[in-house]
Amino acid sequence: MLSLFSIIAIGFFLGMRHATDPDHVIAVTTIVTNQRKTSRAALIGAMWGVGHTVTILIVGAAIILFNLVIPVRLGLTMELSVGVMLILLGVWNLTSFMRAMPAPATVYKTENAVAHSHPHAHGDYVHSHVHGHDPESHSHASDQTPLARLDRTFGTANLYLLARPLVVGIVHGLAGSAAVTLLILASIRNPQWAIAYLLVFGIGTIAGMMLITMSIASTLHYVGNRFARFRHGLSVASGVLSIAFGLFLAYEICIVQGFFGANPQWTPH
Repeated sequence: MLSLFSIIAIGFFLGMRHATDPDHVIAVTTIVTNQRKTSRAALIGAMWGVGHTVTILIVGAAIILFNLVIPVRLGLTMELSVGVMLILLGVWNLTSFMRAMPAPATVYKTENAVAHSHPHAHGDYVHSHVHGHDPESHSHASDQTPLARLDRTFGTANLYLLARPLVVGIVHGLAGSAAVTLLILASIRNPQWAIAYLLVFGIGTIAGMMLITMSIASTLHYVGNRFARFRHGLSVASGVLSIAFGLFLAYEICIVQGFFGANPQWTPH
C-alpha cells in the first residue's frame, strides 16, 4: 500500500514539475496572452495537459507493453517538431499583434455622409476599410468576415480555439514520451504500475499547467487593465521568445545532434 501511495505522490508532483519546463511555459504563454478570463486560461491549460497526457499514455504504453525501441532519427524528429511548433506559435502571436495595432483614421467626405477608414472589430475579427457608422452604410454584414466563415466551417469558436492548445500538448507529449517512459522502466518493473504512474504523471501535468495558465491570465488581467502597453509588450515578448527558443531547439537538433548527419546523437530528456 505504501509503494502504491509513493507512486501516486511522486508521479503527481513530478508531473506538476514537468509542466514548468521552459518550452511548455513559452508555448502556452503565446496562447494565454490573448485571454482575459482566468477560467478560460485554466481551460486552455487543461486542454494542453490532456493532449500531453494522451500522447504520453499511448506512446508510453506501447514502449512498456511491446518493448518498442524508438530510432534515433525518429526521436530527434519528435523533438524537432516542438521547435517548429514554437516558431509557428511565435509568428502567430506577432501576426495577431500587428493586425490589432491601431492606425490613424482617414476621413472621406461624401455628398450625404462622412465616411472614414480605421481599424474596427466584428466580434474577434479586426480589420480596416472605408465605412460609415449608419447601419446601411457598412459595406458588409457583421457576420461576413473570415473569422465568421471559419467558425461556420469548424464549429463554435470555443471548440475552434481550444483545439490549438490540445494540438500543442500532443506535440509536446510526442517529444517527451520516450524520456518519461524510459525513466519509469528504470524504476518500476511492473508494467501495470508503470502505466498507472504515467496516468498519475499526466494528471499532475494537467494540474500544473492549469496553475501556470491561471497565474499568467490573473497577472495580465490585474496589470493589463491598468497598463495596456504592458499587455501588448508581453504579447510581443512571448512571440519573440517563442521564435527564439524554437530556433535554438532546431539548431541543437539539426546541427549539434547531427540530425542531417551520418551519425546523429539522441539522448531522451
